[in-house]
Formats: sequence, C-alpha cells, structure tokens
Amino acid sequence: MRQICLDTETTGVNPQTGDRIVEIGCVEIVGRTLSDDPCHHYHIYLNPEREVPEEVVKVHGLTTEFLSDKPLFADVAQEFLDFVKGAELLIHNAPFDVGFLNMELNRLKLGRLTDYCPQITDTFELARQMFPGLRNSLDALCSRFEIDRSARVLHGALLDARLLAEVYLDMTRKQGSLLGDIYDLGDEIEKVPSPELFVKAEVPAEELEVHLKFLEMMAKKSKNGVLWTKALESANPVTTGNS
Repeated sequence: MRQICLDTETTGVNPQTGDRIVEIGCVEIVGRTLSDDPCHHYHIYLNPEREVPEEVVKVHGLTTEFLSDKPLFADVAQEFLDFVKGAELLIHNAPFDVGFLNMELNRLKLGRLTDYCPQITDTFELARQMFPGLRNSLDALCSRFEIDRSARVLHGALLDARLLAEVYLDMTRKQGSLLGDIYDLGDEIEKVPSPELFVKAEVPAEELEVHLKFLEMMAKKSKNGVLWTKALESANPVTTGNS
C-alpha cells in the first residue's frame, strides 16, 4: 500500500464554525525513502472564501490577499482524491486534518476521506505510545531524531509533511525491547548482547523506590504499559503452584 504523509493549514481550529483549509501538502514515501520526483508530491494553496485572522497568519504566513486568487477546494478536489486514493495516510494529530478534509468533501457531497483512504495512521498517537510522558509535537520529534527543521520558520503544509515523513521513517526503523533488540542503525553498529550476559547491578533501596514510582507514573500515562516493566516481568516471570 502506498504511504503518504499529509498536512494542512487552515484559517482556524474548528471546521464546524466556518474555518476552511488554505493549504494541503502531501509527500509519498517510496521504498522507505522520500522521492524528489514531483509525481510523488501534491501541494496546493486554496482560497478559503473568508478572511484569515491575523493571529492565524502569524502561524503560517498565508494572508487573505495572497490566497484571494488561489483555486477553491471544489476546483481541485478530484485531483487531490486521485493523488491520495488507496493510500495509507500518515497524519500528525490526524483528527484535526481529517475533520477539515471531511468538511470540505461533505460540502461537495463527495463522502468522507476514509471512502478513498481506508487506512489513516495518526503519527502523534504512534509517538505517544513510543515516548509516553514526553512532548511529541512535530518540532519535539524532529529534535529527538536530530532532523533538520531550520527551514520551519512558519508552519507550511508541504514542509511539515516532508518533516513528518522523515520522523515516521525514523520512528519505524527496526526496534524492539530494551533488553536485546537494536535500532536499525546500519551494519557497522554492534548488536546489543544477549540479556543473559548482562551484569545485575545492586541498587540502593531509596533509589529503587524513586525509580518504581517513576515507572508507575509512566504506566498511568501509557495505554500499552511501560517497556522496562514488561522486560523485567518477562525476565522474571511469576510462577504459581503447590510448593
């Protein structure tokens, strides 16, 4: 299945109160890499048919005047759908962008985005599962994975879609538990030794108590539990039975 990273810019935060899309940016991941071929990109500015508030212009820089001669969503809806049809969409904070796109499609009686793209992955939720308790904005993830975002002076749909693609590729490289598997960093990186070869360290009781409280806090914030706790439980299974 094709994978497309998608981002939008809008006039505000609520499509139900009249806010509209002003920019759509899409980049396709081809063979786990980003292609510079224009046929794998989709980018369009849109006339929202309403004023863009000044506080929103400060976010993405797209003024009412700049957008006044751009096409309406109705003018480009079919070419947009042709580009994304059948693909898995990767969207950071997907409910926001999907809500706006569904609103635009509904205006034209074209159904919903899932009618054309049956799989939509929210990369924000994916990041929350991987990094519970940490900031998982696009900026934070770029910093975490050392991805250059120096060009991101303002928000921009195409730039943000490209940054998201780089983040997604880093997040989904081969990885496993803390005890054994490795990140896919290349053949030159030595593999982590087998857990059986690890030396058990003695931890002062007061430090262990603080650590366990920290794990409990992380567990409450994570839907899938804490990796360290699962690893310890796997290494030291609780057995029951008659003595």
